[in-house]
Amino acid sequence: MTSFDRTIGRLLIAVTYIAGALLLIGVLLMLVGGISPLSGGPRLDLSTIVADLASLQPAGFLWLGLITVIATPITRVVAAAVGFAQVGERQMVLVAAAIVGVIALSVATALVTG
Repeated sequence: MTSFDRTIGRLLIAVTYIAGALLLIGVLLMLVGGISPLSGGPRLDLSTIVADLASLQPAGFLWLGLITVIATPITRVVAAAVGFAQVGERQMVLVAAAIVGVIALSVATALVTG
């Protein structure tokens, strides 16, 4: 295992812990506020996440945690592309770029149709 792989592994572990902590805080804030975590979640509104975090609203923590969970594997693919580029593996850089492209296309399609 290379130093690059170890660094990426540590980063992914740290981000996973951060995402878990954000989700836990969100659930705890829901319980403190008398909101059942099983009652359905808050709607996603990216423009209110920062304000929700600042005012300790559960929605901000829950959505930031979920976004972090979703972004973690995408970050891994981008990091792999960088690593492959550094060692001159052009074909693997193209594969990683194609994966990121498919993810971007999926997100764009969801935003347009959703």
